[in-house]
Amino acid sequence: MKTRPALRALLYASLALFANAAFAAPPTEALEALREGDMRKLAVHADARALDAITFTDKAGAEVTLADSNGKVRLVNFWATWCAPCRAEKPALDALNKALSGPDFEVIAIATGRNSLEGIERFNAEVGVESLDTYLDPKSEAARGLGVLGLPVTLVLDRDGNEIARMQGGADWSSDSARAIIEALIGSGS
Repeated sequence: MKTRPALRALLYASLALFANAAFAAPPTEALEALREGDMRKLAVHADARALDAITFTDKAGAEVTLADSNGKVRLVNFWATWCAPCRAEKPALDALNKALSGPDFEVIAIATGRNSLEGIERFNAEVGVESLDTYLDPKSEAARGLGVLGLPVTLVLDRDGNEIARMQGGADWSSDSARAIIEALIGSGS
């Protein structure tokens, strides 16, 4: 079937308009549709929330800030070696990090409170964590500054360092739903 050039142009413009509107949907709407299983507990904010500057350290004691990794979508997970739900969650975070980490995404797992390096290394070996770097918040200052009241807590940050979602409690971050959410954020340029 032949179509006239004006009709083709109108059809193309209509498709482009609807496609652009779908991609421009607020993150809340786009992410809500992807939440299944454990990800239903993910509280997606209507508006991105700017975060105060917080600091924590790497295992060598060097100071690190969340702004150091701006430009990437990030999951910032607060956990501890004594936290039972963290034992189940951390391997899933490691699997997600292995699958998607790179220039557009990173998992930042911060051991908050009293956690010795030896205890962290033993914990990681026991649960099979291989790809996550070790970050420390020994006085829980970063956790308190971000309103973390229990463990585990995971914040989802956009590329500018704004919090766009929060998970209270453990979750299967290696699930299809979690991966679809992160891939959507990476693809949207969030």
